[in-house]
Amino acid sequence: MKVLVKLGGTLLDDPDSRSALAAEIAGLRARGVEAVVVHGGGKQMTRFLAERGVESRFVKGLRVTTPEVVDALMKVFAGSVNKGLAAALNAAGARAVGISGIDAGLAIASQMDPELGAVGRIERVDASLLDLLAQEGYLPVVACVAGGPRGEVFNVNADQMAATCAAAYGAAKLLFLTDVEGVKGPGGGVIAALTVPEAEELIASGVATGGMQAKLESAMAALQGGAGEVVIAPGAAPGVVGRLLDGEAIGTRLLGRAQP
Repeated sequence: MKVLVKLGGTLLDDPDSRSALAAEIAGLRARGVEAVVVHGGGKQMTRFLAERGVESRFVKGLRVTTPEVVDALMKVFAGSVNKGLAAALNAAGARAVGISGIDAGLAIASQMDPELGAVGRIERVDASLLDLLAQEGYLPVVACVAGGPRGEVFNVNADQMAATCAAAYGAAKLLFLTDVEGVKGPGGGVIAALTVPEAEELIASGVATGGMQAKLESAMAALQGGAGEVVIAPGAAPGVVGRLLDGEAIGTRLLGRAQP
């Protein structure tokens, strides 16, 4: 079975959380799972820029990506965060390979909006590198940086990277591990399962906004692209990866169609 795990930068910022998740993910191979990891790192990026006197600016939740931010992107997302996670996974027994969407043309993007600078929208994904690595027993760890058709470097949303890679890779499950309990309904309680129309209604009604809206939109895109199932779950829950694969009801499961 193929599984893609998306890790938010908040979970990776704490060494204990990173090590615990690395151990869980490293154990997937023993279950016969071919895994791919996609990660963000927005918190680490903001801190890196602030330490250098660069103010982070956002438009509609997206980081304005100037040339100096692109340089930081390579150093933080594709550098320290990516290699730190790969090191933790290797220490846990995996054979992790840290890469980005630039490598082997994995993810090709185009500029989303000139106002945002080098923020990209993924146009296509070639998952052959992921297949090659996973089939040989390696664990691809993908930073949310994409290439362009003319050699550009783009900052791309990590949820979109996860969704497009999951669809191209043919993942049976896409696990969004985040710092919230799941998708919350109008009353504030976590919704155990959602269909695509129900998720669209949460967005349209203003219940799901910001980062959760982005996750839901990416989850729906993954389902429509062929991913088997998407779960948005708390990454800090003990043993969360194995429990989700065992079918335990943690977080919110997104379904491609209504269930009987």
